[in-house]
Amino acid sequence: MSLKRVGILLGKEFLHGSKGYIFIFSIVAPLVISLMVSLIFGTLFTGKPTLGVLDEGNSQLIPMIQELDTLNIKEYNSTPEIRQAVESGAVDVGIALPADFDSSVTGGGKAEIEAYTWGESLAKDRSVIAVTITNLIREMTGQESPVDIVAITLGDEVSTPWGDRMLPVIVLVAVFLGGLMLPATLIINEKAKRTLEALIVTPASIAEVFTAKGTVGLIVSMFMGVLILVINQAFGSHPLLLVMVLALGGIMAVEIGLILGILLKDFTALFTVWKTAGILIFAPVFIYMFPEIPTWIGRIFPTYYIIQPIVDISQLGGGWPEIAVNVFVLIGLDIILLGIVASMLRKTQRFAT
Repeated sequence: MSLKRVGILLGKEFLHGSKGYIFIFSIVAPLVISLMVSLIFGTLFTGKPTLGVLDEGNSQLIPMIQELDTLNIKEYNSTPEIRQAVESGAVDVGIALPADFDSSVTGGGKAEIEAYTWGESLAKDRSVIAVTITNLIREMTGQESPVDIVAITLGDEVSTPWGDRMLPVIVLVAVFLGGLMLPATLIINEKAKRTLEALIVTPASIAEVFTAKGTVGLIVSMFMGVLILVINQAFGSHPLLLVMVLALGGIMAVEIGLILGILLKDFTALFTVWKTAGILIFAPVFIYMFPEIPTWIGRIFPTYYIIQPIVDISQLGGGWPEIAVNVFVLIGLDIILLGIVASMLRKTQRFAT
């Protein structure tokens, strides 16, 4: 395979394909959906999360928190005050530092922090605050955080706000519109114009032609996935892990798109498959929209292994240990689909020649 020829074909696809309806729709639709969800559920202009602090012993941690520009800080003088602030929603999370906090953590001992959480706060706000506090304590002590954070939920508890529940839907739309539909429509368009055979008899191989079309889908898929997470302030504390998951999800979408492009003859058939088989793609998001549905049902569907790691990182503050199993399953699914695509391309090459 020649990377130079793939690059030339890729430039051609972006030059001509970017004018198409599906290319524009793949970019506009996720943005419109995200904007509507943000406006309906009030998450567009939420700003920075708010942390309430009760310091009983002049801890060094407080000045470190005050220097941050990622949190709004409010200080309180008593436990009843900070509990009332959390219950009313004035702060998302309130922490109470005991008088001996600094001496306990710097002396190698174990300290305990009570963290009062507003039940209706956004999951990503709680995650940002928890990760920030843990990192600051690690910076202050020079070791892994020797602190147990005891979470106490106050106020009317909402397990997952609707804005957070809808995020997996928007991300999946962004990844699969670009990743699946773009390669599929580019291939079907070539077949409709009878130009695919002409491409194959040039020095470019069938693998190079399809790699270029798949790369277009992958680039758009990843770009839109990242953009949606940035707009929704849901990038979490491990952005590189999140980008890796988006890339693996985009690869799955592209592989399915290439398979559909090879199998289907026209756009009508493609849109029929998109509408009828869409339940297989989007079924796992119902697990997050309606938490009462058992989680094991989502594991039946391949896209669960894209969405769950994204939720773990962006909303729950998870890292590699929390997502490793699902990521390995996702890699395995990508490899299986790659084998199917390679087999179909060999058959297409033999038929064309």
